[in-house]
Amino acid sequence: MDQLLNQIHECTLCEKHLALGPRPIVAAHPKSKIAIIGQAPGTKVHQTGVPWDDPSGHRLREWLNVSEEQFYNKQLFALIPMGFCYPGKGKSGDLPPRPECAPLWHNQLMDHMPNLNLIILIGQYAQSYYLGDKRKSNLTETVRCHQIYLPDYFVLPHPSPRNRFWLSKNPWFGEQVLPGLQKRVKTLLH
Repeated sequence: MDQLLNQIHECTLCEKHLALGPRPIVAAHPKSKIAIIGQAPGTKVHQTGVPWDDPSGHRLREWLNVSEEQFYNKQLFALIPMGFCYPGKGKSGDLPPRPECAPLWHNQLMDHMPNLNLIILIGQYAQSYYLGDKRKSNLTETVRCHQIYLPDYFVLPHPSPRNRFWLSKNPWFGEQVLPGLQKRVKTLLH
């Protein structure tokens, strides 16, 4: 695993497409129990080098009902983005994750984590890649039907503060989905 993580951290495959240059962000361990597959680092995470070190990460930890100490324990959580580097700014937020990363690195990472019991897919890019044609017509419906992807996958919207309108329009998410997520995570961590 250490050799693989070193290869990822040294990757410059899509350097010419990255406004801030390459800085692959990933955390994983052979004993990881839960993998969180997100989008791509934002500017703050690019600067700190710490995955989910931003308001989205704070909300995600609340959703999971875990402490920072638990969340950053690689033997508990592998933190793997679809795109390992900050992709740059687009018209309405960050650009999509670079498409090179997941096909190049994800299977290799998963092969090194035999103790994974759950993969949490955050947002449309992770859900599209992992669920393919099994996902529903949009993210809302995919999340609403989250139980059909269990026990392997748990699907979530992105916890970004930009999604506050989605969260307010879909109160069922907090009432029906998060309790099940928290129960499953608590069971797997103990």
